[in-house]
Formats: sequence, structure tokens, C-alpha cells
Amino acid sequence: MATPTPKTDGRETRTFTKGLELRFASGDGGSKTTKGYACLFDNVTSIGGYWQERFAKGAFTNSLGDRDVVALHSHDDGRPMGRMSRDTLRIKEDDKGLAFENDLPDTQDGRDLATSIDRGDIEGMSFRFRALKEEWDETQDPPMRTIIEAELYEITYTAFPAYPDTEVGMRSLEHARQERRQHNQAGAIGRIAARRMKLAQRDRRI
Repeated sequence: MATPTPKTDGRETRTFTKGLELRFASGDGGSKTTKGYACLFDNVTSIGGYWQERFAKGAFTNSLGDRDVVALHSHDDGRPMGRMSRDTLRIKEDDKGLAFENDLPDTQDGRDLATSIDRGDIEGMSFRFRALKEEWDETQDPPMRTIIEAELYEITYTAFPAYPDTEVGMRSLEHARQERRQHNQAGAIGRIAARRMKLAQRDRRI
């Protein structure tokens, strides 16, 4: 199996198995269709103990209207299982999360995947995304990251979920902290300037 190429453009990978539903529905010619959720909204997940994370409802709305998302086997670009533009992969948001239906291909990979899911060897899904808008709350420990808007690239069937990416998120957290420091510093300078102005006005009155 080809080794996935590392992404360095801000893409992150997450795995969601809690509440995941995978089942088969009969299709034309006896084909198999998987149904389930790749992401659950407001589902709080610990990312390596560094921070907690949740996806806000509607986080993928814009992306689903703009991008041609694919379903892959084990994050391998050479093992496509479906594509939105071909209507072999259908993804939509509902109140629960990011729901999908995937008509598996009548290929060796597709048949093997159907068998693996039916046996329970593959129970979860991963997805790859890039955060476009997010908020950090550091009033709790560890901090809470809320993804408000995300760009979705793929969903993936995998028996070996990758450890959640932390590099991009840690950069985002440090950036948020730097912006907060700059904001606080600017506020402090503004308060000092205001006090000096009040003192100068008082001195002129005296």
C-alpha cells in the first residue's frame, strides 16, 4: 500500500468512531452502500491531551458547496471509494453531524472493504480538513478549540486511525495567544495614554 504523502498546507486529520453507524443498503445490481457519519457536531474530543476540540454545526456548509470531496481507503489516493461529483459519494450536514452515503465500487478494493466492514474489522471513519475559522477558549484546561468553518478534502475508511495531528493546531493556538497578547498590549498602551491625557487636562485646569 502506498504511503500517504504528508500534507503541509494546514490540513489536519481527525477520526470519529463514537456514534458512527455503518450499514449496508442494497443498490442496483447488488451493490453495497455504506451510510454513517464522518464527524459529529459538538462532540468534544481530546487531541493528544493538548487541547479539546469540537466542530460547530454548519462547519462544512460552504465547503460542501465548493469542493469535490472523495472517499478513500486508508487515506490512499490510489484507492478511491467514491466521489461527490460522480454522485457515488453523497455528503450532507444534518443536526447530528456530517452524514454520508457511499456506493462502493465493484472492484477488488470495494468488495474487500465491504467484507471488512461487514466483519467489523473497520468500524470508524477519518476525515481530512483545513480549519478556516476557529475560536480558542483558554479559560479551561486544556483549552477548547471550536472549528466554526472547515474545508473538507476527504473521508476515509481505516482500520488504523492515525494519531490526531497536533502540529497545525499547536501553531493555531500559539497564533491565537500571540493575537491576544498584542490585543492586551495595545489595550494597556491605550489605557496609559488615556490616563496621561486626563492628567494633562487636569494640570491645564490647575
